Amino acid sequence: MCQTTLHEFLHNLPKCEHHVHLEGCLTPQLIFQLAQKNNTPLPDPATNPAYESIEALTSRYHHFTSLDDFLAFYFQGMSVLIHESDFEDLAWNYFVKASKDGIHHAEVFFDPQVHMDRGVEYTAVVNGFVNGCKRAERELGLSTRLILCFVRHLPVSSARGVYEEALKKGDFEVDADRVHGIGWSSTEVGPPKDMFRELYASAKAKGIPLTAHAGEEGDPSYISTALELGATRIDHGIRLVEDTQLMKRIAEEGILLTVCPLSNVRLRCVESLDQVPIRTFLDNNVKFSINSDDPAYFGGYILDNYCAVQEAFGLSIRDWRRIAEDSVKCSWIGEARKVELLGRIEECVMRYSK
Repeated sequence: MCQTTLHEFLHNLPKCEHHVHLEGCLTPQLIFQLAQKNNTPLPDPATNPAYESIEALTSRYHHFTSLDDFLAFYFQGMSVLIHESDFEDLAWNYFVKASKDGIHHAEVFFDPQVHMDRGVEYTAVVNGFVNGCKRAERELGLSTRLILCFVRHLPVSSARGVYEEALKKGDFEVDADRVHGIGWSSTEVGPPKDMFRELYASAKAKGIPLTAHAGEEGDPSYISTALELGATRIDHGIRLVEDTQLMKRIAEEGILLTVCPLSNVRLRCVESLDQVPIRTFLDNNVKFSINSDDPAYFGGYILDNYCAVQEAFGLSIRDWRRIAEDSVKCSWIGEARKVELLGRIEECVMRYSK
Protein backbone atom coordinates (compact mmCIF):
# COMPACT_ATOMS: atom_id res chain seq x y z
CA MET A 1 0.00 0.00 0.00
CA CYS A 2 1.39 3.38 -0.93
CA GLN A 3 1.69 6.07 1.69
CA THR A 4 0.53 8.94 -0.53
CA THR A 5 -2.62 10.95 0.04
CA LEU A 6 -4.03 9.58 -3.24
CA HIS A 7 -4.07 5.92 -2.19
CA GLU A 8 -7.84 5.71 -1.66
CA PHE A 9 -8.43 7.44 -4.99
CA LEU A 10 -6.04 5.08 -6.78
CA HIS A 11 -7.76 2.07 -5.27
CA ASN A 12 -11.21 3.23 -6.33
CA LEU A 13 -10.24 4.57 -9.76
CA PRO A 14 -11.80 2.26 -12.41
CA LYS A 15 -8.94 0.53 -14.21
CA CYS A 16 -8.32 -1.38 -17.41
CA GLU A 17 -5.51 -3.91 -17.63
CA HIS A 18 -4.12 -4.70 -21.07
CA HIS A 19 -0.88 -6.49 -20.26
CA VAL A 20 -1.13 -9.46 -17.94
CA HIS A 21 -0.16 -13.03 -18.77
CA LEU A 22 -2.49 -15.52 -17.13
CA GLU A 23 0.37 -17.98 -16.81
CA GLY A 24 2.25 -15.18 -15.05
CA CYS A 25 -0.36 -15.29 -12.29
CA LEU A 26 0.84 -18.72 -11.12
CA THR A 27 1.98 -18.06 -7.57
CA PRO A 28 4.61 -20.33 -5.98
CA GLN A 29 1.87 -21.63 -3.67
CA LEU A 30 -0.33 -22.57 -6.64
CA ILE A 31 2.64 -24.14 -8.46
CA PHE A 32 3.36 -26.48 -5.55
CA GLN A 33 -0.36 -27.16 -5.07
CA LEU A 34 -0.99 -28.11 -8.70
CA ALA A 35 2.25 -30.09 -8.92
CA GLN A 36 1.03 -32.27 -6.08
CA LYS A 37 -2.51 -32.53 -7.47
CA ASN A 38 -1.35 -33.46 -10.99
CA ASN A 39 1.68 -35.52 -9.90
CA THR A 40 3.93 -33.20 -11.88
CA PRO A 41 7.63 -33.32 -10.94
CA LEU A 42 9.33 -30.02 -10.18
CA PRO A 43 13.10 -29.50 -10.55
CA ASP A 44 15.26 -31.33 -8.02
CA PRO A 45 16.06 -28.96 -5.13
CA ALA A 46 19.52 -30.54 -4.97
CA THR A 47 20.40 -28.93 -8.29
CA ASN A 48 17.94 -26.00 -8.14
CA PRO A 49 17.49 -24.84 -4.52
CA ALA A 50 14.72 -22.45 -5.56
CA TYR A 51 12.34 -25.42 -5.57
CA GLU A 52 13.05 -26.47 -1.99
CA SER A 53 9.89 -24.71 -0.79
CA ILE A 54 7.27 -22.08 -1.56
CA GLU A 55 9.34 -19.58 0.41
CA ALA A 56 12.55 -20.39 -1.48
CA LEU A 57 10.84 -20.00 -4.85
CA THR A 58 9.23 -16.73 -3.78
CA SER A 59 12.61 -15.44 -2.68
CA ARG A 60 14.26 -16.43 -5.98
CA TYR A 61 11.70 -14.32 -7.85
CA HIS A 62 13.28 -11.24 -6.27
CA HIS A 63 16.58 -11.89 -8.02
CA PHE A 64 15.95 -12.24 -11.76
CA THR A 65 18.98 -11.11 -13.73
CA SER A 66 17.28 -10.70 -17.11
CA LEU A 67 14.20 -11.47 -19.18
CA ASP A 68 15.59 -14.88 -20.11
CA ASP A 69 16.38 -15.72 -16.48
CA PHE A 70 12.76 -14.98 -15.60
CA LEU A 71 11.42 -16.93 -18.58
CA ALA A 72 13.17 -20.11 -17.43
CA PHE A 73 11.11 -20.05 -14.22
CA TYR A 74 8.00 -18.88 -16.07
CA PHE A 75 7.97 -21.82 -18.48
CA GLN A 76 8.85 -24.27 -15.71
CA GLY A 77 5.87 -23.04 -13.72
CA MET A 78 3.54 -23.73 -16.64
CA SER A 79 4.34 -27.44 -16.43
CA VAL A 80 1.86 -27.90 -13.57
CA LEU A 81 -1.08 -26.83 -15.74
CA ILE A 82 -2.60 -30.00 -17.17
CA HIS A 83 -6.39 -30.03 -17.09
CA GLU A 84 -9.02 -27.59 -18.33
CA SER A 85 -9.99 -26.93 -14.73
CA ASP A 86 -6.41 -25.88 -13.90
CA PHE A 87 -6.54 -23.14 -16.51
CA GLU A 88 -9.98 -22.01 -15.36
CA ASP A 89 -8.87 -21.87 -11.73
CA LEU A 90 -5.77 -19.89 -12.66
CA ALA A 91 -7.81 -17.32 -14.60
CA TRP A 92 -10.41 -17.06 -11.85
CA ASN A 93 -7.76 -16.46 -9.18
CA TYR A 94 -6.42 -13.56 -11.24
CA PHE A 95 -9.84 -12.02 -11.86
CA VAL A 96 -10.76 -12.11 -8.16
CA LYS A 97 -7.59 -10.20 -7.29
CA ALA A 98 -8.08 -7.86 -10.25
CA SER A 99 -11.59 -6.98 -9.16
CA LYS A 100 -10.39 -6.16 -5.64
CA ASP A 101 -7.76 -3.86 -7.18
CA GLY A 102 -10.41 -1.88 -9.05
CA ILE A 103 -10.14 -3.43 -12.51
CA HIS A 104 -13.33 -3.14 -14.55
CA HIS A 105 -11.97 -4.42 -17.86
CA ALA A 106 -9.12 -6.90 -18.43
CA GLU A 107 -7.44 -7.98 -21.66
CA VAL A 108 -5.37 -11.03 -20.80
CA PHE A 109 -2.63 -12.94 -22.64
CA PHE A 110 -2.17 -16.70 -22.85
CA ASP A 111 0.51 -18.88 -24.48
CA PRO A 112 -1.09 -21.99 -26.03
CA GLN A 113 2.05 -22.99 -27.96
CA VAL A 114 3.97 -23.73 -24.79
CA HIS A 115 1.20 -25.95 -23.45
CA MET A 116 0.69 -27.76 -26.74
CA ASP A 117 4.45 -28.29 -27.02
CA ARG A 118 4.28 -30.36 -23.83
CA GLY A 119 1.24 -32.38 -24.89
CA VAL A 120 -1.72 -30.40 -23.52
CA GLU A 121 -4.58 -30.10 -25.99
CA TYR A 122 -5.39 -26.66 -27.39
CA THR A 123 -9.04 -26.99 -26.39
CA ALA A 124 -8.15 -27.65 -22.74
CA VAL A 125 -6.16 -24.42 -22.60
CA VAL A 126 -8.66 -22.21 -24.40
CA ASN A 127 -11.80 -23.68 -22.86
CA GLY A 128 -10.33 -23.31 -19.38
CA PHE A 129 -9.34 -19.69 -19.85
CA VAL A 130 -12.61 -18.83 -21.63
CA ASN A 131 -14.55 -20.35 -18.74
CA GLY A 132 -12.57 -18.21 -16.31
CA CYS A 133 -13.29 -15.08 -18.35
CA LYS A 134 -17.01 -15.81 -18.55
CA ARG A 135 -17.21 -16.47 -14.83
CA ALA A 136 -15.53 -13.12 -14.15
CA GLU A 137 -18.08 -11.40 -16.36
CA ARG A 138 -21.01 -13.11 -14.62
CA GLU A 139 -19.90 -12.94 -11.02
CA LEU A 140 -17.61 -9.91 -10.87
CA GLY A 141 -19.08 -7.64 -13.52
CA LEU A 142 -15.82 -7.37 -15.45
CA SER A 143 -15.59 -7.22 -19.20
CA THR A 144 -12.75 -9.34 -20.60
CA ARG A 145 -10.79 -10.00 -23.78
CA LEU A 146 -8.56 -13.02 -24.36
CA ILE A 147 -5.40 -12.48 -26.45
CA LEU A 148 -3.52 -15.42 -27.95
CA CYS A 149 0.24 -14.87 -27.85
CA PHE A 150 2.78 -16.36 -30.21
CA VAL A 151 6.09 -17.01 -28.43
CA ARG A 152 9.33 -16.01 -30.06
CA HIS A 153 11.52 -18.76 -28.63
CA LEU A 154 9.63 -21.48 -30.56
CA PRO A 155 9.68 -21.94 -34.36
CA VAL A 156 7.28 -20.03 -36.59
CA SER A 157 5.83 -23.40 -37.60
CA SER A 158 4.66 -23.86 -34.01
CA ALA A 159 2.90 -20.48 -34.07
CA ARG A 160 1.36 -21.31 -37.44
CA GLY A 161 0.00 -24.57 -36.03
CA VAL A 162 -1.81 -22.92 -33.13
CA TYR A 163 -3.06 -20.11 -35.38
CA GLU A 164 -4.55 -22.59 -37.84
CA GLU A 165 -6.06 -24.57 -34.97
CA ALA A 166 -7.75 -21.44 -33.63
CA LEU A 167 -9.06 -20.54 -37.08
CA LYS A 168 -10.37 -24.07 -37.64
CA LYS A 169 -12.28 -23.98 -34.37
CA GLY A 170 -13.70 -20.53 -35.12
CA ASP A 171 -12.22 -19.03 -31.96
CA PHE A 172 -11.54 -15.65 -33.60
CA GLU A 173 -15.09 -15.29 -34.92
CA VAL A 174 -16.84 -12.31 -33.32
CA ASP A 175 -19.96 -14.33 -32.60
CA ALA A 176 -17.90 -17.00 -30.84
CA ASP A 177 -16.71 -14.44 -28.24
CA ARG A 178 -13.69 -16.54 -27.30
CA VAL A 179 -10.33 -15.23 -28.53
CA HIS A 180 -10.28 -11.54 -29.35
CA GLY A 181 -6.77 -10.75 -30.58
CA ILE A 182 -3.21 -11.88 -31.23
CA GLY A 183 0.08 -10.78 -29.72
CA TRP A 184 3.65 -11.99 -29.44
CA SER A 185 5.85 -12.31 -26.38
CA SER A 186 8.81 -14.22 -24.87
CA THR A 187 12.48 -13.55 -25.76
CA GLU A 188 12.73 -10.20 -27.53
CA VAL A 189 16.36 -9.84 -28.60
CA GLY A 190 17.71 -12.67 -30.74
CA PRO A 191 14.90 -14.03 -32.92
CA PRO A 192 14.16 -12.12 -36.16
CA LYS A 193 12.20 -8.94 -35.45
CA ASP A 194 9.64 -9.80 -38.12
CA MET A 195 9.43 -13.56 -37.58
CA PHE A 196 5.62 -13.48 -37.54
CA ARG A 197 5.25 -11.31 -40.65
CA GLU A 198 3.21 -13.88 -42.60
CA LEU A 199 0.93 -14.75 -39.69
CA TYR A 200 0.32 -11.10 -38.82
CA ALA A 201 -0.51 -10.32 -42.44
CA SER A 202 -3.08 -13.12 -42.45
CA ALA A 203 -4.60 -12.04 -39.14
CA LYS A 204 -4.71 -8.38 -40.19
CA ALA A 205 -6.56 -9.33 -43.37
CA LYS A 206 -9.14 -11.12 -41.25
CA GLY A 207 -9.65 -8.07 -39.02
CA ILE A 208 -8.11 -9.67 -35.93
CA PRO A 209 -6.69 -7.01 -33.54
CA LEU A 210 -2.89 -7.21 -33.20
CA THR A 211 -0.46 -6.22 -30.50
CA ALA A 212 3.20 -7.04 -29.86
CA HIS A 213 5.79 -7.05 -27.09
CA ALA A 214 8.48 -4.63 -28.27
CA GLY A 215 10.87 -2.04 -26.88
CA GLU A 216 11.32 -3.73 -23.50
CA GLU A 217 14.90 -4.97 -23.95
CA GLY A 218 15.03 -4.35 -27.71
CA ASP A 219 15.76 -0.94 -29.20
CA PRO A 220 13.06 1.24 -30.86
CA SER A 221 13.45 -0.58 -34.18
CA TYR A 222 11.58 -3.49 -32.60
CA ILE A 223 8.65 -1.13 -32.07
CA SER A 224 8.68 0.23 -35.62
CA THR A 225 8.88 -3.32 -36.99
CA ALA A 226 5.85 -4.34 -34.93
CA LEU A 227 3.90 -1.38 -36.31
CA GLU A 228 4.97 -2.27 -39.84
CA LEU A 229 3.57 -5.78 -39.34
CA GLY A 230 0.18 -4.42 -38.27
CA ALA A 231 0.31 -4.08 -34.49
CA THR A 232 -2.01 -1.32 -33.29
CA ARG A 233 -0.75 -1.53 -29.71
CA ILE A 234 2.74 -1.95 -28.24
CA ASP A 235 3.34 -3.98 -25.09
CA HIS A 236 6.04 -2.41 -22.89
CA GLY A 237 7.58 0.08 -25.35
CA ILE A 238 9.65 1.92 -22.75
CA ARG A 239 12.64 2.29 -25.10
CA LEU A 240 10.48 4.41 -27.38
CA VAL A 241 12.06 7.44 -25.65
CA GLU A 242 15.29 6.71 -27.55
CA ASP A 243 13.66 7.68 -30.86
CA THR A 244 11.95 11.09 -30.75
CA GLN A 245 10.54 10.80 -34.27
CA LEU A 246 8.98 7.42 -33.57
CA MET A 247 7.60 8.75 -30.28
CA LYS A 248 6.00 11.62 -32.18
CA ARG A 249 4.43 9.13 -34.59
CA ILE A 250 3.11 6.97 -31.74
CA ALA A 251 1.54 10.05 -30.14
CA GLU A 252 0.00 11.31 -33.37
CA GLU A 253 -1.50 7.92 -34.25
CA GLY A 254 -2.83 7.36 -30.72
CA ILE A 255 -1.10 4.01 -30.32
CA LEU A 256 -1.33 2.67 -26.78
CA LEU A 257 1.73 1.44 -24.88
CA THR A 258 0.99 -1.13 -22.18
CA VAL A 259 3.63 -0.19 -19.61
CA CYS A 260 4.56 -2.54 -16.75
CA PRO A 261 6.61 -0.54 -14.21
CA LEU A 262 7.36 -3.13 -11.52
CA SER A 263 8.18 -5.70 -14.19
CA ASN A 264 10.68 -3.28 -15.76
CA VAL A 265 12.48 -2.94 -12.43
CA ARG A 266 12.40 -6.65 -11.56
CA LEU A 267 13.81 -7.62 -14.98
CA ARG A 268 16.57 -4.99 -14.79
CA CYS A 269 15.29 -3.03 -17.78
CA VAL A 270 15.65 0.01 -15.53
CA GLU A 271 17.55 0.43 -12.28
CA SER A 272 14.68 2.08 -10.41
CA LEU A 273 11.06 2.84 -11.02
CA ASP A 274 11.63 6.55 -11.47
CA GLN A 275 13.52 5.64 -14.68
CA VAL A 276 10.37 4.26 -16.30
CA PRO A 277 9.43 7.09 -18.72
CA ILE A 278 6.02 7.85 -17.24
CA ARG A 279 6.51 11.61 -17.15
CA THR A 280 8.13 11.66 -20.60
CA PHE A 281 5.13 9.86 -22.08
CA LEU A 282 2.71 12.26 -20.37
CA ASP A 283 4.66 15.30 -21.55
CA ASN A 284 4.76 14.01 -25.14
CA ASN A 285 1.09 12.97 -25.32
CA VAL A 286 1.91 9.28 -25.64
CA LYS A 287 -1.04 7.16 -24.58
CA PHE A 288 -0.26 4.36 -22.15
CA SER A 289 -1.86 2.11 -19.57
CA ILE A 290 -0.23 0.74 -16.43
CA ASN A 291 -0.21 -3.03 -16.00
CA SER A 292 1.15 -5.92 -13.94
CA ASP A 293 2.64 -8.21 -16.64
CA ASP A 294 3.41 -11.36 -14.58
CA PRO A 295 2.33 -10.35 -11.08
CA ALA A 296 3.04 -13.67 -9.35
CA TYR A 297 6.69 -13.35 -10.41
CA PHE A 298 7.18 -9.60 -10.09
CA GLY A 299 5.61 -9.01 -6.69
CA GLY A 300 2.85 -6.64 -7.72
CA TYR A 301 -0.63 -6.67 -9.19
CA ILE A 302 -2.13 -3.64 -10.86
CA LEU A 303 -2.85 -1.56 -7.75
CA ASP A 304 0.71 -2.17 -6.57
CA ASN A 305 1.91 -0.75 -9.90
CA TYR A 306 -0.38 2.28 -9.62
CA CYS A 307 0.89 2.96 -6.10
CA ALA A 308 4.53 2.52 -7.08
CA VAL A 309 4.11 4.98 -9.96
CA GLN A 310 2.47 7.49 -7.65
CA GLU A 311 5.26 7.21 -5.10
CA ALA A 312 7.89 7.68 -7.82
CA PHE A 313 6.29 10.50 -9.80
CA GLY A 314 3.73 12.24 -7.57
CA LEU A 315 1.11 12.42 -10.30
CA SER A 316 -2.01 14.56 -9.98
CA ILE A 317 -5.61 13.41 -10.14
CA ARG A 318 -5.71 15.06 -13.55
CA ASP A 319 -2.78 12.90 -14.70
CA TRP A 320 -4.46 9.74 -13.45
CA ARG A 321 -7.72 10.70 -15.10
CA ARG A 322 -5.90 10.97 -18.41
CA ILE A 323 -4.20 7.58 -17.94
CA ALA A 324 -7.48 5.92 -16.98
CA GLU A 325 -9.45 7.48 -19.84
CA ASP A 326 -6.81 6.60 -22.43
CA SER A 327 -6.87 3.04 -21.10
CA VAL A 328 -10.60 2.83 -21.77
CA LYS A 329 -10.53 4.55 -25.15
CA CYS A 330 -7.81 2.21 -26.43
CA SER A 331 -9.40 -0.99 -25.14
CA TRP A 332 -10.76 -3.61 -27.55
CA ILE A 333 -14.37 -3.20 -26.42
CA GLY A 334 -17.54 -1.71 -27.88
CA GLU A 335 -18.46 1.95 -27.65
CA ALA A 336 -21.30 1.36 -25.19
CA ARG A 337 -18.93 -0.27 -22.69
CA LYS A 338 -16.39 2.53 -23.18
CA VAL A 339 -19.04 5.17 -22.42
CA GLU A 340 -20.03 3.24 -19.30
CA LEU A 341 -16.45 3.00 -18.02
CA LEU A 342 -15.65 6.62 -18.85
CA GLY A 343 -18.70 7.61 -16.82
CA ARG A 344 -17.42 5.63 -13.84
CA ILE A 345 -14.04 7.33 -14.09
CA GLU A 346 -15.75 10.74 -14.21
CA GLU A 347 -17.72 9.91 -11.05
CA CYS A 348 -14.58 8.80 -9.22
CA VAL A 349 -12.58 11.86 -10.25
CA MET A 350 -15.38 14.22 -9.22
CA ARG A 351 -15.67 12.51 -5.85
CA TYR A 352 -12.01 12.97 -5.03
CA SER A 353 -11.58 16.40 -6.61
CA LYS A 354 -13.89 18.14 -4.17
